[in-house]
Amino acid sequence: MPATQTAILLIDCPDRKGLVAAIVNFLVERYDINILNADQHQDAQLGLFFMRVEFATEDPLCTQQSFREAFEPLALQFQMNWRIEFTETKQNVAIFVSQYLHCLADLLQRHQAGEFPCNLSLIVSNHEVARPLAEFYGIPFHYLPIAPETRSQTESQQLALLAEHNIDLVVLARYMQILSPTFVQAYPRRIINVHHSFLPAFVGARPYHAAFARGVKLIGATSHYVTEHLDEGPIIEQDVTRVSQNDQLPSLIQKGRDLERIVLSRAVQWHLEHRILSYSNKTVIFA
Repeated sequence: MPATQTAILLIDCPDRKGLVAAIVNFLVERYDINILNADQHQDAQLGLFFMRVEFATEDPLCTQQSFREAFEPLALQFQMNWRIEFTETKQNVAIFVSQYLHCLADLLQRHQAGEFPCNLSLIVSNHEVARPLAEFYGIPFHYLPIAPETRSQTESQQLALLAEHNIDLVVLARYMQILSPTFVQAYPRRIINVHHSFLPAFVGARPYHAAFARGVKLIGATSHYVTEHLDEGPIIEQDVTRVSQNDQLPSLIQKGRDLERIVLSRAVQWHLEHRILSYSNKTVIFA
């Protein structure tokens, strides 16, 4: 029996009539596919169309190269930005962390439980505190301390490590360092950060302290793609919880850290499952 393979087609393009029919007809007629899930979204203001199609096929000729050659004429006709991802190909992930380990511990446990379809290739830190946790889960750990006078050299070492391991996604699990434009440009829309506030409120450092001083009644956390502009990249996920005058700073921070775990793990999972399309500093998240 032919082996069944599953793939995901992601598309964004100018919106116009006939798009869905053209895409589905191509898939069915060319590869005799079985659609497992299909979702679409229109941005009426910008006149844009977005689509995610997950399908299964037993056609052995359905490969990255053959699909690209066959689909390209249709993509040109409709001015599509698109990509095809085969689910059997696992992405290589690196986690960067500093001294706060709650997000790292959550990601490691979820990966061990099989929630993330990826290879967790390495952990990079500017502190040694995460080493025991990395060793417990059997993930290679790289300690690269950072000082102002050696920042550029250290970042070059980090980029060399990522290239050596063919890293597809970088996750900043409370990595308390600002990445240079050179680093960010090397992994466009492939660096996910968690920020400990409900952006755009309380950007930058010490947002919990700022929220406590302001007397807010809701605190939040945000996961987003990293861009050259601090805490301004496309937002992937956010969540909030209520606080009151009875919450002093330590309890407020603890509640916030629970949110950080949730929004970061969701963002990582959605990225790995190819459920995110980014445009105009926004994201479309397909269910």
